[in-house]
Amino acid sequence: MKLYSTKGISKNVSLKEAVLTGLPSDNGLFLPVNIPKLPASFFESLDQKSFTEIAFEVASALFDGAVEAPALKQLIEDAFDFDIPLVELEPNVHVLELFHGPTFAFKDFGARFMSRLMAYFLKNTNQEINILVATSGDTGSAVGQGFYGVEGIKVTILYPKGKVSGIQEKQLTTIGGNVTALEIDGNFDDCQRLVKAAFLDTELNEKLNLSSANSINIARLIPQSFYYFYAYGKLKNQGLPVVFSVPSGNFGNISGGLLAQKMGLPIEHFIASTNVNDIVPTYLATGNFEPKPSKETISNAMDVGDPSNFPRMLSLFDNKYEKLKNAVSGYAFTDTETKEMMKSTYDYKGYVMCPHTAVANLGLKKWVAENEGAYSGVLLSTAHPAKFLDVVEPIINQKVELPDRLKSALDGEKQAISLGSDFEGFKGFLITNIFSDRIN
Repeated sequence: MKLYSTKGISKNVSLKEAVLTGLPSDNGLFLPVNIPKLPASFFESLDQKSFTEIAFEVASALFDGAVEAPALKQLIEDAFDFDIPLVELEPNVHVLELFHGPTFAFKDFGARFMSRLMAYFLKNTNQEINILVATSGDTGSAVGQGFYGVEGIKVTILYPKGKVSGIQEKQLTTIGGNVTALEIDGNFDDCQRLVKAAFLDTELNEKLNLSSANSINIARLIPQSFYYFYAYGKLKNQGLPVVFSVPSGNFGNISGGLLAQKMGLPIEHFIASTNVNDIVPTYLATGNFEPKPSKETISNAMDVGDPSNFPRMLSLFDNKYEKLKNAVSGYAFTDTETKEMMKSTYDYKGYVMCPHTAVANLGLKKWVAENEGAYSGVLLSTAHPAKFLDVVEPIINQKVELPDRLKSALDGEKQAISLGSDFEGFKGFLITNIFSDRIN
């Protein structure tokens, strides 16, 4: 398997190099040079396959021998040892619950797969990798848990002070071991900027083997394609075109779906549903991509003003605006609209949604209202509502049961180091605390 940079300057690399380095040297994003089309027989029997069987066939086609088949099969079975319910919300509307992994967020798919893939490539190398990851909420805990105790890997998580939920903060600051949490005095875009700047810093890259665990790493993106195949397989016998509404912030989740479509999955349309951080919906409406400082909302995991995966979305469509616009529609919604959707869904359907899932539901309803015909709609539900108790409970006026694993996180002691949002301070921390550990 060979991968290219979306900026087209860096040379093509192997899967191993792409996964372990995270980003090309030209600061683009990796994508497969060749995206294989899966055979008709695969789609004909899709409804009869388990999730892990689907994941193995999709990954095998993409990797093209880069990972030995027995190791890949074991890796997948180990990473995805949890349920993925597809819940009928109303006729022709289903919720794909992606929050049944260890940290109750869809990020478990990418983080657990990537940690095991990195461990496979690092086996018997005596190489140490230092992972930097920016989080707006759920990525940090998923990556931290996914890599906890993995030999040869250290993880540094950057999260914005006061801008993640209390439960999210507890989850990502109580891991310990080879996982360090940095509380950045800024917003998510500041965290993301610091991580990107570190990868471009010559001195840091000479001293440290840096890699990323955000969705900018191809090993996070690929497993996010698997569940699109799985959901489609569950619905294909209904005979309706399938539409996915994806709550979007950094746009890695929807990029995984676009990758699945390029591999032959006959998805009718994608809906990029955002909060008021409407950079991509505005682009789809006008053709102008204009990053802005992110705005704080109740759907905090989507508070992104400069979506990292946007270049991937464009590259998958030959950098052609019209091609991307034909495949993806974008809508943005306010907190007021999100709250109203959460409340009405609970009042009339008895279903409790996190704010991100409610944004996806808003997007689906708006798209269906604008398009004639019958469709089978899938909402990607990205987080357990219990992770947002302070938002959810007042809206639905009901207590939300807290899963045992979340309760245990709340009992843990916060371990976080406070830093400003300036790069020199961050760089100094990395050199003092990571590089000095390596030479001592």
